[in-house]
Amino acid sequence: MTQPVTSKGSQTPATASTNASPATRDRLATDDGQITVAENVVQKIAGKACREIAGVHAMGTGGTRTFGAFRERIPGSSGPNVAQGVGVEVGETEAAIDLDIVVEYGSSIAELGRSIQRNVKQSVERMTGLHVVEVNIAVDDVYLPTDGEQDAAPSRVS
Repeated sequence: MTQPVTSKGSQTPATASTNASPATRDRLATDDGQITVAENVVQKIAGKACREIAGVHAMGTGGTRTFGAFRERIPGSSGPNVAQGVGVEVGETEAAIDLDIVVEYGSSIAELGRSIQRNVKQSVERMTGLHVVEVNIAVDDVYLPTDGEQDAAPSRVS
């Protein structure tokens, strides 16, 4: 991410707990102590929530998808990385999320993007108590079916 997470109307970072709303501060700080959420936790939740939406074929840029495919083939690997294609910035009370996705051909990118934003925001906020200030989506590619899956259409040129 290129910008720090900030509270609306303020130029101070979100890590300053004095800027947090009382409701958010109460969920993450109690009389018994402070609750902190690691970036990799938010990454995994966001990645899982994004993949739940129909129309998302894969996540990550071309290089990360290729590296992920090699990593999955290594014996003893833990399988697919659910945080692939997810960038986060987490403060004490707020989080900002960036997603790199590949959409399936025929999906409405605008509708798909809104669905992803809604699902990711709800999932992260519900599970962590953090306020999600933004969910940015970069569509890096469109998945096209292979030649054997396409309808046989005659070529317009010879």
